[in-house]
Amino acid sequence: MLNIAICHLPSAICHLPSAMLIPTLPQARAILAEAGALNPGPWVAHSEHVAEGARLIASRLPGVDPDAAYVVGLLHDIGRRAGVTGMRHVLDGYRFLTGLGFEDAGRVSMTHSFPNREVREIFGEWDCDDDELAFIAAYLAAADYDDTDRLIQLCDSLALPTGFVLMEKRMVDVAVRYGANAHTASKWRTTFGIKARFEQRMGCSVYAVLPGVMRNTFPELVEAS
Repeated sequence: MLNIAICHLPSAICHLPSAMLIPTLPQARAILAEAGALNPGPWVAHSEHVAEGARLIASRLPGVDPDAAYVVGLLHDIGRRAGVTGMRHVLDGYRFLTGLGFEDAGRVSMTHSFPNREVREIFGEWDCDDDELAFIAAYLAAADYDDTDRLIQLCDSLALPTGFVLMEKRMVDVAVRYGANAHTASKWRTTFGIKARFEQRMGCSVYAVLPGVMRNTFPELVEAS
């Protein structure tokens, strides 16, 4: 079980060159392992792939810390430790991580589903009360999104529990499972824009650095060959 008391020690907080308040990598892995035991599910493998994708892409982006990207990727869905919930997992993750002193990891937990800062831009339903939803909306409006927030928003749309896929496959997968709404197209357009901006800085496609995209997107074609 995660030793929460240790997490509160100043030495347990990872002060990277970017000055991000996040767990160390061993801590992040322990937090995710505990969460997976509390609420087992494919979300754990998805989180691991998001983390790896963020690390690989960040390694091609000057000024973005690959290690920090990996840690916040591991923990972006950590609110699911609380059980099977809908969109309140972003709030549960924020509260959990900020409660441990990991303010930046908590921020990414809150922002990862909202490229446009729009609380109506969700898949599924809000299972928060009105005050909680108002807090989330106000937080998103004031949040200072940086490359790390945008990178996790992107990688969340590139990773299934089985591995990396074309972004369109991940988007359709989520829409089929949870439903889409009038704001979905706007969310997708912004996410494609994030991808394009990172690719311009990388000088290559994100798919060039993510392993297994063809195999995971088109398994029937790979098997046939």
